[in-house]
Parts: sequence; C-alpha cells; structure tokens
Amino acid sequence: MDVLIRDVRGVSLVCGIVAAALTATAVVVVCQMVFVRYVLNQNTIWQTDFVTFSLVGATFVGAPYVLMTRGHVAVDVLPLMLGEQGRFRLAVVATGMSLAFAAVATWLTGLFWLEAWESRWVSESMWRVRLWIPYAAMPIGLGVLTLQYLVDLYELVTGRARPFGAEGPLEGGI
Repeated sequence: MDVLIRDVRGVSLVCGIVAAALTATAVVVVCQMVFVRYVLNQNTIWQTDFVTFSLVGATFVGAPYVLMTRGHVAVDVLPLMLGEQGRFRLAVVATGMSLAFAAVATWLTGLFWLEAWESRWVSESMWRVRLWIPYAAMPIGLGVLTLQYLVDLYELVTGRARPFGAEGPLEGGI
C-alpha cells in the first residue's frame, strides 16, 4: 500500500507542476496577445481560446496537488470544537462524500470527453481546436483527485494522518 500512496502522491505532484506550467504559459500568451493587438495592430486568433483552456485545465489538473498539500481554503471552526473522536468521524464523512463526488464527476466528465472525441467537436473560434484536447483535463484531473481522496481516506482510517491536518500525537487509538 505504501507504493500506491507514494505513486499517487507522485502523480499529484506532477499534476501540480503541469498546472503551474499551464498557468505560466497562459501568462506568456496573454502578454504576446497584448503585444500583437496593440503594438502590431493585428488580430489574435488562437490566444483567447488557449488562455481560457489553459487556465480551466490548470484548475482541474492542479486539484489533486492542492488536496495533497492541503492548499485549499478550509473553515475549521466545527472540527476545532469537536473532540478527537468527533473530528475523526467528521473527517471520514467529509472525505467519503468528497471521494464520491470526485468519482462521479470523473465518470461524467469522461463520458463528456468521449463524446467530444467521437463526435470530433471543435471550438467555434477561427482556431477550431479539437475540443477533446482541452476537455481531457477534466477526467484526468478529477481521476487523480479521486485517487488522492482514496489515499487520504486510507491514511485517515489507518491512523497515518490526523483529521483535518491536526498536529500532535494521536489520542488513544481511533
């Protein structure tokens, strides 16, 4: 199981790197678009689509990394008010529900991607990008997110991780 945990974390890290690269590339393309429009006084064709698809893709692909590093915004008033047992139960329920949502979203976005692939969808802009390419970010990102939730749930129920990222030693075996 340790190998699976290590591998999922490695894939989540790669997802974070890809998301950062997509975001950085989008910034460069925006700068290029401004230069082409306002300095060269030319039309832009592909830049708006590229930036939109890159940032949306970075959001989906980067989600597993954010979960792994606990980089998301969390409201922890309720967990802080609960004891160790209540915090543990709440974490198991929250992680289980999140896992279920991610799994269903992976399935549905996979079907959406497949439809774009089989129907040869293209964007409506002049660029006419094949939409299966940017749409792939959804099932890929959500699929890895599902795996990351599975790893998190396993670590939680086996005592390897504390609920809600709490610090300190575990109280008397949960």
